[in-house]
Amino acid sequence: MKAKHNRTLGRPRSKDLEQPTNEIILQAASRLFLENSYQNVSVDDVARMCNVTKATVYYYYDSKSELFTETMVKMMDRIREKMHAMLQEESPLRQRLLNITKAHLKATVDVDIEGFMKGSKNALSSEQLKRMQQAEEDMYKAIEQAFVDAIAKKQIPEINPSFAAQAYLALLKVGNHRTKDDQPIFTTTEETAEKIIDFFWNGLFSF
Repeated sequence: MKAKHNRTLGRPRSKDLEQPTNEIILQAASRLFLENSYQNVSVDDVARMCNVTKATVYYYYDSKSELFTETMVKMMDRIREKMHAMLQEESPLRQRLLNITKAHLKATVDVDIEGFMKGSKNALSSEQLKRMQQAEEDMYKAIEQAFVDAIAKKQIPEINPSFAAQAYLALLKVGNHRTKDDQPIFTTTEETAEKIIDFFWNGLFSF
């Protein structure tokens, strides 16, 4: 996001705001991108939702691609912080992963993750893509570190922590799968979370 100093055309007066305008813009953009995908959202759409001018949006963000990048990075930062907090709880790793799985599924039940990104990659610069990739890696590191700590404490057997983290995260994506009739695999998010963790922890065929 650009650093701003002197007030220019489009910049709102700070004394009139209860919440920083850039945060209002990010919140609106997040909702619009999640509901409609990158390619179906315009800067005009974001400005209308925020009840500000298009110039105000461009005051904080040079382009739609920059706004999208900032939206994604902030969202992944929040997810990482929440994951980290849940992983610090005093409970077995299996239970902590189950809690994260339930929270993730509930938060994304109405979100088309693939659709959210549709049309964005070709529109983003290499630097913007790198920022998003780094934010994603940082988010995954919280899960990987949990496996490292559990191995060190002899709570789980030796395993490649990076493989374990990626396998778990891959299963999270399965939880969002919908049939052609837009039905989930299991009836509730709680059941889906339990099935994911059972499979991850015990394997497909446990005895």
